[in-house]
Amino acid sequence: MRHSSYLYAGLISLASSSLVYAENLATDEPAHAEVLADLPPHSTEVDVDSTESSSETAEYKKTLVVWKEKLNVNASASQADEQKDPFQPWNRKVFQFNDAIDRSVVRPLAVQYTEKVPEDVRDSYSQFRDNLGEPWNMVNQLIQGRPARAAKSLGRFTINTLTTLGLADPARRLGLSSEKERFGMTLGYYGVPSGPYLVLPVFGPSTIRDGLGMAVDSQARPQKYLLDDQDGLYWGDQLWRGIDARSQLLEIEGVLTGDKYAQIRDIYLQRTSYAIAEKKGLEAENLFMDFDDEFEDDIEEESFNETEPSFQDR
Repeated sequence: MRHSSYLYAGLISLASSSLVYAENLATDEPAHAEVLADLPPHSTEVDVDSTESSSETAEYKKTLVVWKEKLNVNASASQADEQKDPFQPWNRKVFQFNDAIDRSVVRPLAVQYTEKVPEDVRDSYSQFRDNLGEPWNMVNQLIQGRPARAAKSLGRFTINTLTTLGLADPARRLGLSSEKERFGMTLGYYGVPSGPYLVLPVFGPSTIRDGLGMAVDSQARPQKYLLDDQDGLYWGDQLWRGIDARSQLLEIEGVLTGDKYAQIRDIYLQRTSYAIAEKKGLEAENLFMDFDDEFEDDIEEESFNETEPSFQDR
């Protein structure tokens, strides 16, 4: 049951958001009128002799129109708040809840983690977790129809695992750069709308599409199966993972000033949109192109270092 936490959190958040938004529908008459103004004239006419059943059907159809308008949005940072973030009252409450947990528990642990644990150890752990995610990266890239990129991910996993057990990244020196994937991004790659912005309890910024994708991602992690009968190790790994991820944000959190909720929301939407657009805009990839470029750069750099005298020599 613990392995379904992502799915349960997403479903609970979606259900709660739906209830909050349903209440808004009942009181937001101007919004209804604006939507109905775009409908054909005959769809808004009310027959005085219509039955109660037909009246309920008409109201149901109007509600569906409103929901379709809201849920089919492809949220981006440049849109108006009412378009990209119609659940904002609920989202801000969840954001405050998450922020309280962060300030009282998560951030202090992350600070101690960076102060007590050597940087080399932290980097090795982060790399180890990233390496475990390479097979899932490969699967997403195959679904996206990018076999060359999938071959690179497979190559990264093979080289890093065989040489350093995934604790280091020698594959990068061979031109096999990392490209992290999520199932939500794969859905976006094929044009599935993101839906409105959504803040999940504990997990933070998301959208309806990414929340559902997160549930799928959670089932693809190797830890789910390797630690299936090891509760202590499983929860320890999850705690360490969260603290490690939070520690990587300590240096940039000072940049956020003013309305942190709005800034985090727009940064998340902007980064997600950019990542998907970048994948769509990639031309046919050459498996060995990056290797050749980086190899030539390394040769040039080494040649320069060998021939250029140092300041001490001068």
